[in-house]
Amino acid sequence: MEDARKPILEIARSIGISGAAIHQRLRKLESSGLLAGSKFIVNPRVLGYTTMAYIGIFLDKAMSNPMAVKELEKIPEVLECHYTTGNWSILIKVLCRDNEHLMQVLNKKIQQIEGVSRTETFISLNQQIDRQIQI
Repeated sequence: MEDARKPILEIARSIGISGAAIHQRLRKLESSGLLAGSKFIVNPRVLGYTTMAYIGIFLDKAMSNPMAVKELEKIPEVLECHYTTGNWSILIKVLCRDNEHLMQVLNKKIQQIEGVSRTETFISLNQQIDRQIQI
């Protein structure tokens, strides 16, 4: 989990079993659905994206949800979209270059979606924990 690029043989040597055994175990974990692949992680700061925000979206009615999500999918700055309980209908995570860019995304894209009555925005100052569930 720490380094998906670590060679299978290196893992095998460190725990004292064969590379074939590691390969088989990885395939079993993938076929069971526990592992959903591996990926490269892009550092957004290198690309100039420094403002992360979470936006609670209030919809005028619950029926607006599928259409609103369809429109949110078209906005490249939207990284995650969650159907939630509580005050908001939808909670999204967005990544923007700066606060000005965030304001443009809010005013010209998100708040223009039919069914969106209002939004509530929280800017992340610093991500202090970033991890996966332990197995």
